[in-house]
Amino acid sequence: MIRFILVVLLLLGFLISSVPLLIGTTQVGKKDPMRQQRHSLQVVQAMFRMILRISGVRLKVKGLDRIPEGAVLYVGNHRSYFDILVGYTTVPGLLGFVAKKEMESWPLLAQWMRAVNCLFLDREDLKAGLKTILEGIEKVKSGISIWIFPEGTRNRDEDVLEMLPFKEGSLKIAEKSGCPVVPVAITGTSEIFERHLPFIRPGKVTIEYGEPFYIKDLPPEQRKRAGAYARLRIIDMLKKEQQERKEQQERKEEKYGFAGMQKRAG
Repeated sequence: MIRFILVVLLLLGFLISSVPLLIGTTQVGKKDPMRQQRHSLQVVQAMFRMILRISGVRLKVKGLDRIPEGAVLYVGNHRSYFDILVGYTTVPGLLGFVAKKEMESWPLLAQWMRAVNCLFLDREDLKAGLKTILEGIEKVKSGISIWIFPEGTRNRDEDVLEMLPFKEGSLKIAEKSGCPVVPVAITGTSEIFERHLPFIRPGKVTIEYGEPFYIKDLPPEQRKRAGAYARLRIIDMLKKEQQERKEQQERKEEKYGFAGMQKRAG
């Protein structure tokens, strides 16, 4: 419970004390938007790294070398609020997440989200949703990557491989802008927080960036269901990570089991 309280106090303290900084970055943005975006991202990344450290997250990053230069559309599985933290603290370059519309009404937090290029998607209003997609396309064209969770909501299934179906419209940003899609597989975030609310427990989190692909290069049938294609790519990475963790656990048990037998024999 102590970790949770510390994280809440840290967030509240940051949001309240950062009001002058937020005002300052907004003024800078009127003259130099890119400078404001880079500075805001650095501030948010520093805050997220502190939260990860306090929470005891041991983060392992795979596949950074697979991320191409320029703006991309990151497409990931979603099981925890911590997915956003590990995403923002590991990607290169400017980045904005697609968030649910309801978060736009959260004071101060929403302002910081806008400062780091977040988009607010109303899934109930088709016209408003299309406007958000168009905003995402413009951001990508201006060099800002976008991250979206095509499941549409946090997946609460205990089996990490049981992902919700991907909403095909979520990949329109890549289809219309022509940018590459980078599938992202995240393992272990729900074990930090969501599995035992409101407690935060230390643990290992792995985030893997997969091989990028262009929707226009997919075969016609897969091009029509690019979301389903990305989903299968993420599942493959999750399976691989699950197998690696299983093998590591078996080696650990074998090692300590053998050491324990030696100790008893001695």
